[in-house]
Amino acid sequence: MTSEIIQSAVLGLVQGLGEFLPISSSAHLAIFPWLFGFSDPGLSFDVALHLGTLAAVLAYFWRDWLEIFKLAFKDGLKLDSNGENPKFKNGYNKNTLWFLTAATVPGALIGAALEDKAETVFRNPLLIAAALGAMGLALYLVDKNVRHKKGIRQVGWKDAMIIGFSQAIAIIPGISRSGITIMAGLACGLDRVGAARFSFLLSTPIIFGAAILKVPQLLQSGITVQIAIGILAAAISGYLAIKLLMRFVEKTSYAVFFWYRLAFAILILSVYIFRI
Repeated sequence: MTSEIIQSAVLGLVQGLGEFLPISSSAHLAIFPWLFGFSDPGLSFDVALHLGTLAAVLAYFWRDWLEIFKLAFKDGLKLDSNGENPKFKNGYNKNTLWFLTAATVPGALIGAALEDKAETVFRNPLLIAAALGAMGLALYLVDKNVRHKKGIRQVGWKDAMIIGFSQAIAIIPGISRSGITIMAGLACGLDRVGAARFSFLLSTPIIFGAAILKVPQLLQSGITVQIAIGILAAAISGYLAIKLLMRFVEKTSYAVFFWYRLAFAILILSVYIFRI
């Protein structure tokens, strides 16, 4: 029982940090059991981890979502020429909700179509290592070389769809949903904070959908101590990951995540070669 509790806490921690830091939660959740010999916790535990990260993103951004919905549906609000209201401090406008909705569609459709492969073929350690390194390098180069002048209020339909289609590629473990959407935002000229904020907001409907569709299976199997610990660990670590990244990128670049991803990829390759 003790080992199962420790495993639940570790995997919850990994899910929360990896979901929001651009390091790929799916890669870590696929590789950690392979590295450390963890037993398969089952589908119910996977659902629980998504519920934890959903709680984290809602806890951090609930005021933002309230603002976004008010701007989208309250016709009586006085808006300036940019579609903004001075009472709302986060810079969203009346189209932000529709941009996020449109950007969600490609990832949802492709994710549903390739779900089986994501759980089998795409979990090859060599593929994961390659995705970690390639995506980390792409994020580093875009962050370093593209001029980031646009705030989140300046996101347009083209930007939203580019970011949305990029999210679909995150079905491959090692790519990282947050990593590729942040990179796409940076490539569209968003500043570092704006790219991260749009990425996290965009994660909400995807995580919500992934969790809610499978909640009946979780309820059917029952919520055990291990599942409760996984949810709590994912929620706490996810919230802290969002808070950390939002503060971190105000002052510095995403380069540290490239070096981490590269080191993790090298570790995976080394273990794979050693075990042959």
